[in-house]
This record gives sequence, structure tokens and C-alpha cells, in this order.
Amino acid sequence: MASHSAPHPDLASAAAERTQAARQAITPAMHRWIIEQAQAGHTVPVMLQSMRASGWDAHLAADVLTLTLQEQRNEKASKKKLPNASSTPGPRLQDSPAQIDCGDRTVNVLLSMARPRLVVLGDLLSPEECDALVSAASARMARSLTVATQTGGEEVNDDRTSDGMFFQRGESPLIQRIEERIARLLHWPIENGEGLQVLHYGPGAQYRPHYAYFDPAEPGTPSILQRGGQRVGTLVIYLNTPEKGGGTTFPDAQIEVAPQRGNAVFFGYERPDPSTHTLHGGAPVIAGEKWIATKWLREREFR
Repeated sequence: MASHSAPHPDLASAAAERTQAARQAITPAMHRWIIEQAQAGHTVPVMLQSMRASGWDAHLAADVLTLTLQEQRNEKASKKKLPNASSTPGPRLQDSPAQIDCGDRTVNVLLSMARPRLVVLGDLLSPEECDALVSAASARMARSLTVATQTGGEEVNDDRTSDGMFFQRGESPLIQRIEERIARLLHWPIENGEGLQVLHYGPGAQYRPHYAYFDPAEPGTPSILQRGGQRVGTLVIYLNTPEKGGGTTFPDAQIEVAPQRGNAVFFGYERPDPSTHTLHGGAPVIAGEKWIATKWLREREFR
């Protein structure tokens, strides 16, 4: 049983080529224009529309905007002594698609936000795939642990009152198929993901608001980062629909994503800092139960 999937150099090389092309396209005049537009309060979609009207390719324009604004945020972060931003996974939404072709399945885009960087997705998994994940995980469930940032190990945390388990990457055809779909959806290599975790919340169970990234100030963080760098994105997939409660909450954005079987919510965080507005939690299950699968994505290959 393999614990790691084979690397996917095509995804990594394609990302590197896009970044190189974007850097080559950022002339001093273009850089100045983007910064001036951002400072004037114009949003990325407005700037993208203007660039496309001037003849820019949509994908290249989006990459140029992302790279320029990310570097600007890094410069501001450096002045404020915040961590630098990292490249992050995520669906391609520059053309505001209603659906995304993931190769073996078409996924619906139900909602997208810029801050936090959040996308709600419909029909990521089929009902049969949801049931198969629950069935495969059920016999392996144990009290959920969280990362102990003081030591770099794991610990029981009273803020998280669920049971859970991890699948190894690529450990079955089902897991491999889902991981490949996620990689295509989020444009992120399979090997940069932690193993898919399945969690079960009974009545009253919850996960109080927290951040998914590893706090750079904690003593155990350096040892955690050795396994693949920071977390830069989270995908939560709903495997059933609870009777009441169990939504995914984002207190800073004041929104709650309702759990619907087969749907998912993705959120990315370019730096390990509260400025990403990615504080999130699992609201208490009021009636019934909740099953979810979580995929955390790292900067580099997770080992």
C-alpha cells in the first residue's frame, strides 16, 4: 500500500512557466498601472476586465495581477514585519465560470469571495463517493487530534470534539481518483497535499474557530514545516447533510457555509497571519450527525 503518490511534474512545471511568463510581461509601466489602480480602490475583476479589453490573454492577465499584487503585499508585510506571502492553490475563476471541468467530473461554482479567498463548490463528489468514503473510514475512527504547535507533535484538544482518521495518499482507487480531481480543481500537485482526513461529528460536537496554518511564533512550528512547508489552503468536503447545524463558519467574514452532501468549501491563505481573514470553525451539530473530508495543502511535497 503506497503512502505517497508519484510526483506530477507537469503541474509544477506548468505553474513555473506561468510565473515566468507573468514576470516577463510585467513592465515598469504595467507594474505602476496595477499599483495605481489598486490604490484607487479598483478591484481585481475590474482591472482584469480592463486588461482583457486592451487585448490581454485572460490567463496571463490574471497571473500578472496576482503576482504584482502579491509582491506588493509582501512589501507591505515586510514593513509591518508580517510573514511573506506564498503562492496558493485555488480554482481558476478569472472568467467567472459557473462550472469547472475537473476531467472526470464537472463541479459547480456556488460562491466566491476575495477576502477571505473562499470558494463554495457544488457536486465535487457524487453521493456514491461520499458514502464510500464514510464506509471506508468508519472502522478506523478515533478521537481527533490537533497539531501541537508547542512541540510539533499531536494532542487532544478540547476545542475539537470529533472523531477522525487519515487516508494515506493514493491508498485506494477511490482516494487516488478524488485526489487527482482535487489537484485539477485547485491547480496544485497531489504530492503537496496531506492525506485526506475524514471526520465525524455527533450531536453537540464542534470545532471552535481556529486557523489552519501553523503559527510562526510557536516553538514547534519549525519541525512541522520540515514535512512540506506551511499550509496554504484547505478544502472541506461535506459527505452528508446534517439535520440541523454543523456549518463551516468564518467569523471575520460573518458567513456560514451550510453542509450539503457532495459540496465543498475551499479557502486559501497566502501567509500565516490573521490578515488573511481565514479564522474558521465547525459549528455544533444540533441534530443528526456530520461527516466531512478535509484536504490540507502545503507549499511543498508533504512527507
